[in-house]
Amino acid sequence: PRRDRAVCAPGDTSVLAGLYGPAEAKISKELPDRAALEVLLRPKVGLPGVLERSREQLLRQTCEAVVLGVLHPRTAISLVLQVLSDAGSLLSCCLNAACMALLDAGLPLTALFCGVTCALQPDGSILLDPTARQEQEARAILTFAIASSDRKVLMATTKGSCSVEEMQQCLAAAQRAAGTIFQFYRDSVRRRYSKC
Repeated sequence: PRRDRAVCAPGDTSVLAGLYGPAEAKISKELPDRAALEVLLRPKVGLPGVLERSREQLLRQTCEAVVLGVLHPRTAISLVLQVLSDAGSLLSCCLNAACMALLDAGLPLTALFCGVTCALQPDGSILLDPTARQEQEARAILTFAIASSDRKVLMATTKGSCSVEEMQQCLAAAQRAAGTIFQFYRDSVRRRYSKC
């Protein structure tokens, strides 16, 4: 089975991603019409808990939205994300590491995606890529997974309280920031393959 690794490290948060497959699936997990995608999130220390399981589900849903699993029926793809350090914006870092691992593995995708985290401050201002301390001080934390093709939202999750208008403002800021992340992907791929 293919094994590819990608590291995503915006600021002081870093995540190592390993992708395995497509490989033969266990009969109990086999899907007749597409690849079965499994996402495992490992914390820096200790065993995965409820928070990791919740994030795994969000990551899996996002990846399933872009992976052309129908091209690999009855197979299994495993994406393992290991948190190396968490200084804030962890879910968006995991999303970016996952996308880079899928891209690096050469899996067929309908689009790329990126993660952007916004912190809504008590005064209503919006911070992108907040630190752990900024997250604690924020009124709400919003993380979006945004597709490259049309900046469509593939996944959104919110912690805290915000109005619909504030959520729309955060989304607009995240969609603008996505362009920078997609350019980073392009530059990374160009650097990697120019060395060959």
